[in-house]
Amino acid sequence: MDFKMKNFPQLIKEANEKIRTISVDGLKSIIDDQNLTIIDVQSKEAVEESGMIPNAIHANRGFLEFYIDQRPDNPFKKIDVMPGDKIIVYCGGGGQGALATKTLQDMGFQDVSNLEGGSSAWIKAGNKLTK
Repeated sequence: MDFKMKNFPQLIKEANEKIRTISVDGLKSIIDDQNLTIIDVQSKEAVEESGMIPNAIHANRGFLEFYIDQRPDNPFKKIDVMPGDKIIVYCGGGGQGALATKTLQDMGFQDVSNLEGGSSAWIKAGNKLTK
């Protein structure tokens, strides 16, 4: 058997080919939408050190599926999302966000996008993070 392992840049590239992205300006234009859920998938340490985009919910990527599973009996549910809600996912630079966005699509969420460039792009555009 000739099995070829994939590396993380390949996984990110494949995810980016299957997901939608949103620019910083695009997020800024809808950030006050009541039907928008912004999810920061960075580590707890990264969020504590740098902060998050305003109104974001922290869901470490390793627990995302547990936190967003909408079953009524899910004891881990941390994020309430309605079926028609728009979801924007981000991380520090875009890679983890792409993988998390692909995971949410695989779970059946339809209106989900990754913030292009993550929180780094958000800051570079002159925006602030909140702690």
